[in-house]
Amino acid sequence: MPAPGVTGSANLETLHFDNLQLRVLPVHVNAEPKTPQEISGACFSRATPSPLENPVLVVSSKDALALLGLSEEQQARADAAAYFCGNKVLPGAEPAAHCYCGHQFGNFAGQLGDGATMYLGEVLNPLSERWEIQLKGAGLTNYSRTADGRKVLRSSLREFLASEAMHALGLPTTRAGAIVTSDTRVERDLLYNGNVKLERASVVLRIAHSFLRFGSFEICKPTDATTGRAGPSVGQHHLLERLLDHVSALLQPQLAGKSQKTRWLATFEEIVSRTAVLVAGWQTVGFCHGVLNTDNMAVTGEAIDYGPFGYMEIYEPNFICNMSDNGGRYSYKDQPKICKWNCGKLAEAIAPVLPLESTRPVLARFDRLFEAHYAALMRRKLGLTSERADDAELFRKLFDTMERTGADFTHTFRKLAHHADVHTDPKALVPLRDAIMGRCASPEQMAQLQEQRARSFKPSVPKAQLLQMVHMAQRDPSFLRAFGSNPSLVKAELLEELAKAEKAEALLSRACELRKLSTADKTVADTHLWDTWLQEYNVRVLLEVEIPSEGNISTHEAFGMERKQEMLSCNPRVVLHNWVAQEAIDAAERHDYSHVEQILAVITKPYDEADDHYGCGPPDPLTASYCVS
Repeated sequence: MPAPGVTGSANLETLHFDNLQLRVLPVHVNAEPKTPQEISGACFSRATPSPLENPVLVVSSKDALALLGLSEEQQARADAAAYFCGNKVLPGAEPAAHCYCGHQFGNFAGQLGDGATMYLGEVLNPLSERWEIQLKGAGLTNYSRTADGRKVLRSSLREFLASEAMHALGLPTTRAGAIVTSDTRVERDLLYNGNVKLERASVVLRIAHSFLRFGSFEICKPTDATTGRAGPSVGQHHLLERLLDHVSALLQPQLAGKSQKTRWLATFEEIVSRTAVLVAGWQTVGFCHGVLNTDNMAVTGEAIDYGPFGYMEIYEPNFICNMSDNGGRYSYKDQPKICKWNCGKLAEAIAPVLPLESTRPVLARFDRLFEAHYAALMRRKLGLTSERADDAELFRKLFDTMERTGADFTHTFRKLAHHADVHTDPKALVPLRDAIMGRCASPEQMAQLQEQRARSFKPSVPKAQLLQMVHMAQRDPSFLRAFGSNPSLVKAELLEELAKAEKAEALLSRACELRKLSTADKTVADTHLWDTWLQEYNVRVLLEVEIPSEGNISTHEAFGMERKQEMLSCNPRVVLHNWVAQEAIDAAERHDYSHVEQILAVITKPYDEADDHYGCGPPDPLTASYCVS
C-alpha cells in the first residue's frame, strides 16, 4: 500500500523532478566524472552511473517508493531494476556527486565526498513533498579515491533493511526504496586478512528529505593543525552562505522573511535540536550507529549511512559494533557526547559567517535537549505519564540492573510491557521478574562478552613497551620526535594506546571474576537485583493511579490495560539485530529473495505480535554482539 496520504500517480518516466540543490548550490562542470580529483569552489560535480550486468531487483519497499508517487504497478515493472540501479537514468534526473569533508574518528580527513553514491535529483510527489533520491553503489565519481565506486550485496542489504527497520520503529531516518544486485563482480576483502573474494555489485536506491550532512560545511576548513589536511574550498565562504541559505529554507521555510543571520542561527539551533532528539531515540532502542563521523550526520536530524551498526542483545553500555573502532569512540554510551561534539565541529565550520559567540549558547543547550527528550521517551517505555524528580534515578537503576544481570535489552522492555498490570502485592511481580531473567546471560556468556570487548581495545604496541616509551618521553621530551614531527600528537597517541591497554586488562579481569561465579549463585544475585528494582518501579507506577487528571481511569485493572497497550506500542518485539540481517544476507546470496521479503515484513512491523523466532533471540546471544566494518 502507498504511504499514508500519498497517492501513487506517477510512472517511472514522468516523475516530477525539481532539482533545487543543483540550482542553488555550485556545481563543478569541468571535471571528468569518473576521475578522482579535488573539487574546489563547488558543492557538487557531475556524475554518470556505471551500468550493471544483468540487474535484478532483490527487494523493494513499497512504502518508501510510494513517497515518490509511484504506484505498486510501476514499482513492479520489468524494467524497474534498470531504473533503480542507474542502467536507465530516470527522465528529469541529473546525476551528480556531492563534495563534502569530515572528521573521522576525531581527526579531520579533508575531502571525502560521494565516492560510491550519486544524487539523481529531487522529486515532488502528488502532495508537493520534496524527496531527494540517490543511487548508492552506482560507480566511480570524482570522490572515489582508490575505491571502485561499488557496493556489494551484503552491505547494500544491511543498509536497505536498517533504513526501513528504523522508520518502522518511528525514529527519524533516511529511507531505502529498493536494492538491485547483478552479475557484475567486484573484489572485496571482508575481514581485511588478504582473503579477497568476488562479490556481486549491488545498488541501493535511497530516499531522504536531504542527504546534506555536517561535513558538507567543512569544505571551507583551513589546514588542520593535527592532520595537516584542509578542505578543497578554503576561504571560499560564499559557499557556506549558500549552504546555510539552502538548509534554512529546507528546515525552516517559515523564516524566509527574517534577516540572514537570524535564519542561519535558527537553522543551527534546529540542527542541534534534531540531533539531540535523534540520538535520544537511539539510546532507548539499544541502537549503536558505529561510525558517527561528521560526514555521517545529516543536517535533517535523520539517521544516515548505515554501515557497521548494531542493536544490543545483552545490555552493555560500552557496546561497540564497529570492528575498526579500537578505542571505543563510538560506543553506545558515548553516542550523545559524540553527537554534541559533531555539532561543535559544525559550529566551527560555519564560524567564518556565523561567529562562535552566536552558536556556543545554542550548543550548550544540547545536553538539556537530549535529557528532556530521552526522559520523555523512557517514561513512555515504562508506562509513566507524569514527570517526577526521581525518574532519572529510576532509569539509572534499571540500566544498572540490566548490566549487572546481563539482561537482553529489547526483551526486557517488551516483558515490562506485557506485564503492565498494576499490583499492590509485591509477590505479583514474580512472573515479570522470571520472564526478564529468562533471557539474562549466563556467567560464561557474560565472560565471553568481556573478552570480546577486550579484543576490540587491543593496543598496537604491548603495554610494557608503551609504559617504557612514556617514561622515556617524560625524561626527554625530544625522544618523541623520532616517531613524528609533532611531539604533542605522538604523546597523545601513546597515552591513548596506554588507555586502551588498561581497558583491555580491566575487561579481562572482569571476565575472570565472572567465570568464578556459578550459574546458581548468579541466579540468586539476579533475583535480588530484579526484585529490588521491580518493587521500586511498582511503587512509582502506583503513584500514576493516584494522580488526578481529566479522563484518568481510576481502577487498577483498567489503568493497567491502558498502560499495556501504550507500552506495547513503543517497546518493539523485534529489532534488526545483526543475526537477523545476516539471515537475510545468506538468503539473498542463494537467490532466495522471497525470504528477504519475509524478513522485511517482520522488521517493518516491530510492535506486532507474531509466532516466529525473531522475537526469541539468536541461538547464541553473543552472535548479536559481533562487530562489523
